[in-house]
Amino acid sequence: MKLLEKLQASTEFIKKRLGEAQVPNVAITLGSGLGLFCDSLTEKIEIPYEEIPHFQAPTVAGHSGKMVIGKSGETLVLALQGRIHAYEGHSLDDVVYATRLVKHLGVTSLILTNASGGMNIKYKEGDLVLITDHINFTGHNPLIGKNIDELGPRFPDMSTTWTPELQEVIKSTAQKMGYNLKTGVYFGVMGPSYETPSEIKMFKNLGADMVGMSTVAEAIAGRHCGLKLAGISCITNMAAGLHEGELDHNDIKEQANKIKDTFVELLTESIKNFK
Repeated sequence: MKLLEKLQASTEFIKKRLGEAQVPNVAITLGSGLGLFCDSLTEKIEIPYEEIPHFQAPTVAGHSGKMVIGKSGETLVLALQGRIHAYEGHSLDDVVYATRLVKHLGVTSLILTNASGGMNIKYKEGDLVLITDHINFTGHNPLIGKNIDELGPRFPDMSTTWTPELQEVIKSTAQKMGYNLKTGVYFGVMGPSYETPSEIKMFKNLGADMVGMSTVAEAIAGRHCGLKLAGISCITNMAAGLHEGELDHNDIKEQANKIKDTFVELLTESIKNFK
């Protein structure tokens, strides 16, 4: 089955499950440990990923694997509670399927969130960082192959992948909250092994501030299909060579819980002003 046919089948299934409920204008992909945002939603409709045609369920701890449509304050939002990764053995078409699907559903703005390792010495564990740009070091691109013109252009411009207007809304919201929101460049790697100290030194020299194993492919696909994009990283640990002791995925949940209230408030107040 062709990709557009799969997207149509998924769309029809979701709209049938929603019934009379609206499809939101804003979607949020929730990274490792950040699915707790869904606890704040009201009037929820939950759809497990495995029930959606052509959708893949995640296998990584901290990704529960549900699409949740509900109200964040008074704003209707579609939350993707967890994502799949290429290192789990998935193709990039599968990795970015959710991104393409929300666009196909009628979403106009997508916030990509993740847990990442901090490389900027001004960061500390538990910081939230607004993504201003990214570096794709995965060696892969979801647009390789025959272009699907119905999704987007053959050669999409990536100079403003992270929509400046959405960035300004999030910065302004953080300022009103009195929260010191950091900004930085996200460095995307394939994983699943963590980086060596020498690799981290190289990544820093290339101009990056935080490193992670997701987000970049989704950002490329989102830009390709015309979504407005914003990104927020939670610094769950300092990267190799800047971190005492061994890196452990279990640290993610601990740090995510610490910033839960700030994370929820930042998202809730920001999306009120998305256009």
